[in-house]
Amino acid sequence: MSEPRLYQSIAAEIVALIEKGEFPPGSRLPGERDLAERLGVSRVTVREAEIALEAQGLITIKTGSGVYVKAKPSQAPGALPDVSAFDLTAARAVIEAEAAAMAASRITDAELEDLAGLIAAMVDPNSGEAAASEADRQFHLSIARIAGNPVVEHCVQLIWRMRNELPRVKQVYANVCHNDDDTRDEEHTRILDALRQRDPAAARLAMRNHFQRLFESMLEATENEALAEIRRRTQQDRERFMAATGH
Repeated sequence: MSEPRLYQSIAAEIVALIEKGEFPPGSRLPGERDLAERLGVSRVTVREAEIALEAQGLITIKTGSGVYVKAKPSQAPGALPDVSAFDLTAARAVIEAEAAAMAASRITDAELEDLAGLIAAMVDPNSGEAAASEADRQFHLSIARIAGNPVVEHCVQLIWRMRNELPRVKQVYANVCHNDDDTRDEEHTRILDALRQRDPAAARLAMRNHFQRLFESMLEATENEALAEIRRRTQQDRERFMAATGH
């Protein structure tokens, strides 16, 4: 992985200030100029950091009003944690990779055929997007079940609840998965091939590679969205300047 970009470091500094209580929930952050001077970076870097923090649900950017710290929601018993798509994918790379390794030594020929059928459903051009997504979910849940450990199976079920029920996570996955059907299908086939060989190490690696590629795709998509938002806001600033100066 590459070193953190500057805006990510600045975002972490702002989070540290929030957690120390300097900017309590509901308070307004200093303006871009003040934060830039305080943190020793450009206003553009501060803006990038704030966009990233808004995507994480930590702040709210109100055009014409300012940037406000969001209050942390109270957790009801059984409520899903408010996690990012990146955190969830990193956890999947660990938990589901081990589930695949465990399943490799236990899987039956009938279970292999079931998994092959699920991959076929994913790539079937006559299947709708919802049906393909459900086949994807069943593929991963089946591997967790085959692993033979109820705790592992429960963890993967919970992971899929977060993946499908948390709005921020669901949106990031939708943006990425919509554009990488071919790559995703090839990766599932490699996982199945490793399981068919009853090779735990190969199954673990195939599953981990699947999530590593997904993680990188998420980073690229998020950066592109951040840049597009910066360009939009820059254009708004330019138009306001031109209107104010009569150009």
